[in-house]
Amino acid sequence: MSVEIAKYSFTAEEFERLGAAGILRQDARLELIDGEICEMSPIGSLHAACVTFLTHLLEKLGSSFQVRVQNPIRLNDFSEPQPDLTLVRWRDDYYRGAHPGPVDVSLVIEVADTTVVADRKVKLPLYARAGIPETWLVNIPDELVEIYSDPVGDSYRRAEVFGRGTEARSHTVEGLAVKVRELLG
Repeated sequence: MSVEIAKYSFTAEEFERLGAAGILRQDARLELIDGEICEMSPIGSLHAACVTFLTHLLEKLGSSFQVRVQNPIRLNDFSEPQPDLTLVRWRDDYYRGAHPGPVDVSLVIEVADTTVVADRKVKLPLYARAGIPETWLVNIPDELVEIYSDPVGDSYRRAEVFGRGTEARSHTVEGLAVKVRELLG
């Protein structure tokens, strides 16, 4: 006889209320993925350096965008991930009333050292389903920048991989390019 374990899916509203009520530790690095509360990996020094490098690069793009670093985006009622970087359309209120949604997001960047497989199998389909136009995966172990664009269903039609001797260039954000060697150090 098998026993089925009951699972409870949280909505983004419930997830935020759990945090506000102090049920979730304030210092916990958590995100909501398809109704499940997931703990995020610790940030290593190379990961942090890549995020800082990319933050400075994105901030040079001008005043039509805002750069959000490791902040939530609300993709739907059951998913509120915290990408390493998100480029969102400019709003004078800095999204004080609510997290940015898919229509606000131009680009998501995930920097991955220990989470490459999970980011590729879980987060990329999540971002594609939400219609995020472009997602970058900075693959630290393999020293690559993977750029995914043109979402359809659970995937992206266009996938490009850039190694150390190349320049990764966005298809959706004008002027965004990075030399992979400089990014990875």
